[in-house]
Amino acid sequence: MRVLVRAMIPTTAGNKAVKDPNFLKTIEDYAEKFNCEAAYFTEVNGNRTFVFVLDLPSPDMIPAIVEPLFQGFDANVEIHPTMNLDDLKKAIFKNIRIIK
Repeated sequence: MRVLVRAMIPTTAGNKAVKDPNFLKTIEDYAEKFNCEAAYFTEVNGNRTFVFVLDLPSPDMIPAIVEPLFQGFDANVEIHPTMNLDDLKKAIFKNIRIIK
């Protein structure tokens, strides 16, 4: 199942993280390890925020996905099931009979 992982990094932890010479390598390794479909970096409520889109093969993978963000960045992490346009089309066409 495709999920959106949003990790919001508190300012103090974020300041420490970006000063680490391995910061970018850590992010690249994370995106590669979990075969992220997309990775975005933004600000949410004044916090550095990472947004990853990835395939969650099984719910028992959740700890492996979130722990590096909790432990490495002191992040507040959210996981949201999500769809791309093709998924939405399938869902609409498949369930249109159910809705009527």
